Amino acid sequence: MAVDWSDNIVIANLADEPALSDELSMICERIEQAGEGDPIPHAVLEFHEVSYVNSSNIAQLLRLRKNLEAHNRRLILCGVSDEVMSVLMITGLNKVFSFAADLLTAIASIQITEPTEPTEPDAAQ
Repeated sequence: MAVDWSDNIVIANLADEPALSDELSMICERIEQAGEGDPIPHAVLEFHEVSYVNSSNIAQLLRLRKNLEAHNRRLILCGVSDEVMSVLMITGLNKVFSFAADLLTAIASIQITEPTEPTEPDAAQ
């Protein structure tokens, strides 16, 4: 299930089918149905429980990536098993997606690259 980790990061702990397709669909719909002015979060997908991906899952991941990039947001896959990574490598998608070794590294990489809000000048100055 997708969990809002902060105002600008959503984390999804994914599992094998059928939950994988359902979860990816829900995240895609959340991004696509956001109204103008609604905050669009970055997405971190935790794959440690996913043992395989099929062509439909890959299509959903590409759709999610495209929608997030349209809003200048990142998609990071973490905890990807060797089996899933081999599918991504064979298809060349290891060059398309961003990866992190674990959840904390993925969150940190988003936070480091996220521009900070400008601070208000001190009224006393």
